[in-house]
Amino acid sequence: MSKITLSKSNFFYNLDKIQEKTRDISKIALVLKDNAYGHGLIEMATLAKEYGIQKAVVRSYDEAMAVVDFFEYVLVLADTPKSAHEKILYTINDADSIQDFPVGTRVELKVNTSMNRNGVNKEEIESCITKIKEQGLRLEAIFMHHSCADESNGNYELQKSNFELIKKEAPKGLRFHSCNSAALFREDDFSEDMVRVGIAAYGCMELDQKFFSGNLRAILSLYAKKISSRKLQKGESVGYGATFIADGAVVVSNYDFGYGDGFLRACSGSYKTPEDVKIAGRISMDNSSFLTDKESLLIFNDARTVAPYAQTISYEVLTSLKSYIKREIV
Repeated sequence: MSKITLSKSNFFYNLDKIQEKTRDISKIALVLKDNAYGHGLIEMATLAKEYGIQKAVVRSYDEAMAVVDFFEYVLVLADTPKSAHEKILYTINDADSIQDFPVGTRVELKVNTSMNRNGVNKEEIESCITKIKEQGLRLEAIFMHHSCADESNGNYELQKSNFELIKKEAPKGLRFHSCNSAALFREDDFSEDMVRVGIAAYGCMELDQKFFSGNLRAILSLYAKKISSRKLQKGESVGYGATFIADGAVVVSNYDFGYGDGFLRACSGSYKTPEDVKIAGRISMDNSSFLTDKESLLIFNDARTVAPYAQTISYEVLTSLKSYIKREIV
């Protein structure tokens, strides 16, 4: 079967770089949503705890319950709890959802600073805080999310300015956080209470050199196992649609990793592995063919190099990887 390896040394290297920016390990909250960006929820929680990370961010109640024993603080971004939990906090994304939270739930209020996705508007904040108190909830923080921290179009500066105004008018005693990975590395003097780091910790952040001139290290490598090999002569084809036609005598092998496992079909026909092995024809549901006879084939070791072939981003490459693929920490 195909397998994924996770580099502990690369992960710790990335966290070192993040900690240089925060100057305090306790401010780092590792984003573990969507199976830790495809890396493996439990595997990455285990490594984070070993490094000393005390905070995590997840998508759902189920993810929170799976990792709560690894951390002192877990923030759920998009779910409502079945009951209050002392180590789990929940996000209020909309004023109408406040009534759905059980009494005693620790909550954080998300505010909209012009991304116009989730979060309450500035003029709703005061009434939301009142509703939160009336519902018997424990409001502990206000936070936002950047839409363009990795781009130079003025939105980053606008949202940052809007959030500064919100912080000035907010009640005393609350915590504040706004930075994702890209925003953290754009900060010259990080001073908020927490940073939510995902793609930077996994080593696949892409940010203009004028904001970040360093290099983070991808931690996930994917290998596929050979199913079969055959020799083709000039003019013979491979796979669905016969889109690959041999221009001479070649060896083609089939490997146990296809689009059903997370190998994006858009990579068909053009993809080359890090070892410069060319794909042959279309990616199938359960397998793909390459011009090699290796028993074990490195499909990729940096999602940033795969993304251009599929005309997408590294996030999609990583989160497409199915959870049943074996993950091994090395």
